[in-house]
Amino acid sequence: MDFELWLNKLSDLLVTAGVPAANGPTAALGLIFLSLTLLSLAVVVLLLKRNLRSDDGQEVAVEADEEISDHAESGVAEDAVPDEAEEAPVEESLQAQVELPVAEESDSLFQRMRLGLAKTRSSLVGRMDSLLGSHASLDREFLEELEEILITADFGMQATQELVQALTGRLKEIDQNNPGQLHKVLGEEVRARLHTGKPDWPIPESGPLVIMVVGVNGVGKTTTIGKLAKQFADQGKKVVLGAGDTFRAAAAEQLEVWGERSGAEVIRHAEGSDPAAVAFDSAKAAVARNADVLILDTAGRLHTKVNLMEELKKIRRVVDREIPGAPHETLLVLDATTGQNALIQARTFQAAVGVSGIALTKLDGTAKGGIVVAISSQLDLPVRLIGVGEGVADLRSFDADEFVAALFAND
Repeated sequence: MDFELWLNKLSDLLVTAGVPAANGPTAALGLIFLSLTLLSLAVVVLLLKRNLRSDDGQEVAVEADEEISDHAESGVAEDAVPDEAEEAPVEESLQAQVELPVAEESDSLFQRMRLGLAKTRSSLVGRMDSLLGSHASLDREFLEELEEILITADFGMQATQELVQALTGRLKEIDQNNPGQLHKVLGEEVRARLHTGKPDWPIPESGPLVIMVVGVNGVGKTTTIGKLAKQFADQGKKVVLGAGDTFRAAAAEQLEVWGERSGAEVIRHAEGSDPAAVAFDSAKAAVARNADVLILDTAGRLHTKVNLMEELKKIRRVVDREIPGAPHETLLVLDATTGQNALIQARTFQAAVGVSGIALTKLDGTAKGGIVVAISSQLDLPVRLIGVGEGVADLRSFDADEFVAALFAND
């Protein structure tokens, strides 16, 4: 009876809307049928989407990426190590990750730098030139808009204000009809805020050079280590790699693939082991093998997690006990695409573990390359390495003159 009552009410509504009275009940039944059909289709579509997402998640789970879970809170199970049946596809995936393109010999190093900074150059220099063309004079309004451009390119507030103040005193040197003059003056001021010269790696009094690599999740630490190991090996140096990231699935396997490519020996423990124990064995092995360089990988961690920072301090103490003075370099890897957050990370790691140099990756993937200036001018840290491409040669020593020339030089 309830159904008939609702059917009659719906029929009356349809008649009120203009449906002939004789057709009211039929139209009401048709409308109910149509509604139920659409609802059924919606349920089917949602179920299909859910299944597709589940399949995608299973595929992603075997990929060796740079992300890890917060192991300090959740821990790692003993059975987390994949069995032999699962190792083959992981190895193939890791091999694909490190088969990076090699630049043609005809490509000049400077040209690759220009290409790597193309996004930043287009955003910064292109907008500066447009700004010049839209102002009748180089007045306060011009400087305020230029300040906005610099901040947008992640030069940071402090460096931006310093640059604008310096430019205010040099406006007479700039002909607004000649953009090259603005490029030249701004380039000189930027250069003055960058560390001078190419930083050389420390030379230890005895034993191998020890480089401990730190950073948050996903910035490219392992890839940076692999490229750096290959570069040291190409210089004829004997390299040992310590697989201290024992918490990320397949991290050690990824490092081993890099080790095979560069001819470096990799010291590793089982997944979930104490990273300090890996550092201890790596130091022992590097000394025993008369290695020239030992590079220690560490697990990615949020810079806000104090307990995880304490783990890095423990690694430092262990290595220093085995190789006095080590690590000789604590290299912080930062992702340039994260902008000002990279500056925050640098401050926190510097305070916690005494960072001595920066490796800035993915500079070719951002229009905010001004972060190089922000880091160099606001922190007493050299930017040692920058990544301007995927090739091994595209991880390169930072040269302030080359950086400024690639960013501001006329075509």
